[in-house]
Amino acid sequence: MTALTSIDDVQTLLGKEDYICGRALATVVFLALKLGKPLFLEGEPGTGKTEIAKAIATALGRKLIRLQCYEGLDAASAVCEWNFAGQMIAIRTAEASGGAERGDLQSELFSEEYLIERPLLQAMRPQEGGAPVLLIDELDRTDEPFEAFLLEALSDFQVTIPELGTIKAPEPPIVILTSNRTREVHDALKRRCLYHWVDYPTFDREVEILQARAPEATEALSREVVAFVQQLRTEDLFKKPGVAETIDWAKCLLALDVISLSPDVIADTLGAILKYQDDIQRIEGGEAKKILEDSRAALEPA
Repeated sequence: MTALTSIDDVQTLLGKEDYICGRALATVVFLALKLGKPLFLEGEPGTGKTEIAKAIATALGRKLIRLQCYEGLDAASAVCEWNFAGQMIAIRTAEASGGAERGDLQSELFSEEYLIERPLLQAMRPQEGGAPVLLIDELDRTDEPFEAFLLEALSDFQVTIPELGTIKAPEPPIVILTSNRTREVHDALKRRCLYHWVDYPTFDREVEILQARAPEATEALSREVVAFVQQLRTEDLFKKPGVAETIDWAKCLLALDVISLSPDVIADTLGAILKYQDDIQRIEGGEAKKILEDSRAALEPA
């Protein structure tokens, strides 16, 4: 593992992976790595919560294991499942050949040979290069029973499989949980984590992020794009554009050989930054022109 002896080390290391973060976020990442505690990141969609897990895994040379949460997610889908098809074949083979004793057969069927490992169990296994980064993404999409199930995994870094017993990680994984705050996550889970709210970046930081992720864009275009998006976020929208949309939009503009924003260009590419038709209809036409004028005025020196 790369030695991280300071917060500056974290910022430098993540910067090499084109993840530009402020000191507050770098501090909580440093503490999570230093103390071996899970890191809980909340914030609006598209602010870079998932990307930081990817950047940490790449920077440290660790395997990234991702558990994508969804409504109805249960322990079987998160930890492991039995290969029922393989078990049935083994049973029929044993029956056809006169088979093993019933007890021996049952012991064989519920061995690790027939175990299909899911993300939580994979994260408890030794990995080449060291403990993996376990990303539990969009936890707010699950329900409270699943949160309660996670408490064991995050408290003791272990999971229990009734047929096999308790499997404990030889080295705790680096755990990052994210939430878009569509609902509140229970305090019992939050208490086991370090917490950070990932907000939209400042103008200068977003320009820096954009230049790292879309280096082909000129500084003038990058500043124009960021100024427009930041002005757009002040509007009453169903879904405000995140940093991910800023980067996508800039890449779309580059693909169209755009060197400067105009109302026509904005109208043609709104689908890159707004994902709901009601928002697009609200911004189209005169409103987009006004936002562009306001954003350009903000760029002018005082």
